[in-house]
Amino acid sequence: MKPSNECIELVKHFEGFESEAYLCPANVWTIGYGRTRNVKEGDVITELQAERDLLEELVEFGEQVLRVVDVELTQKEFDALTSWTYNLGVGNLQSSTLLKKLNAGDKNSVPSEMLRWNKASGKVLEGLTRRRQAEADLWVS
Repeated sequence: MKPSNECIELVKHFEGFESEAYLCPANVWTIGYGRTRNVKEGDVITELQAERDLLEELVEFGEQVLRVVDVELTQKEFDALTSWTYNLGVGNLQSSTLLKKLNAGDKNSVPSEMLRWNKASGKVLEGLTRRRQAEADLWVS
């Protein structure tokens, strides 16, 4: 299973494109459409390269999602969880109550579990709240 265009567009919408490296609310150097791997102050990227990086990373994150999820996912569930994991990291997915409930077969609890992850550095962020809602909505659609 690969991330669909719906997943890609959701991530692009919430990450937004930034051609120059910046510190995100979690104080991590970020560039393009939310890329954090190997990013340092002063880095610059084109939108085309950022799109290529995003596609590559979403495929990688999707593979990691499938590695830790023990139940069958629909495309929309996979896309929602891949977006969530792209933003929060595989470590957070692996240690989450969301994954425990999902792997126990409780798919209905996933949207409410997703919504809990709307903070950066302990502060609720409106943008993260909107993103988590969009991911939860995609999960149930």
